[in-house]
Amino acid sequence: MIFCKTWSELRTMDRANRVVLDVLFRLKEKVVPGVTTLELDQMAEEWTRKAGAQPAFKGYRGYAHALCASPNDVIVHGIPSRAPLREGDILGLDYGVLFDGFYGDAAMTVPVGRIAAEARRLMEVTERSLQLAIQETRLGNRVQDIGWAVQRHAEENGYSVVIDFTGHGIGRRLHEDPQVPNYGKPGFGEKLEEGMVLAIEPMVCAGSSEVSVDDDQWTARTHDGSLSAHFERSVALTPEGPWILGESPPPGGARL
Repeated sequence: MIFCKTWSELRTMDRANRVVLDVLFRLKEKVVPGVTTLELDQMAEEWTRKAGAQPAFKGYRGYAHALCASPNDVIVHGIPSRAPLREGDILGLDYGVLFDGFYGDAAMTVPVGRIAAEARRLMEVTERSLQLAIQETRLGNRVQDIGWAVQRHAEENGYSVVIDFTGHGIGRRLHEDPQVPNYGKPGFGEKLEEGMVLAIEPMVCAGSSEVSVDDDQWTARTHDGSLSAHFERSVALTPEGPWILGESPPPGGARL
């Protein structure tokens, strides 16, 4: 079932996502060679609780941490560890919070020190695919219009998109309908309606999109060991256009 949110609920979700993005951008400044992802996890939880929110991932389906930290060939769901990050790594940071009954969710991939030009290009293409997908998040469009925007841009640049994991609706639950795949056929899928909120999250691979999951049942990595990048924002549907929750004001002063 797809839940459309009221203006009041969207304002709460905007506040939740402001906490998420504040944590992510603060973490970005802490990502340097030698830091561990477990240290980043502890920082994220501390900052979240000080902001009056709760980490959304901790305890979700038994997950033990607040942060998902996914280096290099790890696509998503990387478990924080004591292993220090190294110069030249790239690191996916995926974070969510629960605030006043509603969830926020976002992700970014960041460099660890100086990185190779190809790694930076992968990150730039993935982030641009998110921007293009958000542009398609308009009333009257359909879910697969969003996925097609991601797929087209990634493949035009010689990359592949992950099929095994998707974006999703979000609200009072962390994962709601509909699923938002990073591929699709224009004009297909659920119709986008006023008040829907979608967590759009391109996952793009430098090589094959085939996925392997580690024995921990969480860490999902590229089967061929190629680099992967991940960006995500929670986006609301308004009559005036997409609203990137936590990042921008409602378009045109939209009120639902």
